[in-house]
Amino acid sequence: MDNDWKKRLGVVFSTNPDFQYQEAAVAEQETLPPSKQKLIVGIDRRNRGGKQVTLVTGFVGTDADLKELGRTLKVKCGVGGTAKDGEITIQGDFRDKVTSLLHSLGYPLAKRGN
Repeated sequence: MDNDWKKRLGVVFSTNPDFQYQEAAVAEQETLPPSKQKLIVGIDRRNRGGKQVTLVTGFVGTDADLKELGRTLKVKCGVGGTAKDGEITIQGDFRDKVTSLLHSLGYPLAKRGN
């Protein structure tokens, strides 16, 4: 499996028989402490068939910590949602509740957006 061509897309051909392609490791960002997270809680209706969702944006950290915070918020609100790409989506309009939950979880810089 040393000759997996998908890993080498974009690499110029080498005539060196001893050439070994090395993948660049993507470093994941460290999670900031909750007191320094600047989270914005807003609402979104675009591309959702008229349904409302609460968006929590501005999270800086690992995907595991983002998913854990998202799971906590979903359980406390009693609804579904997702946590990916640096934002948490909660089904429904729970801006006030999510903002107060974030303050109680130690995120004092969490603000209610639109």
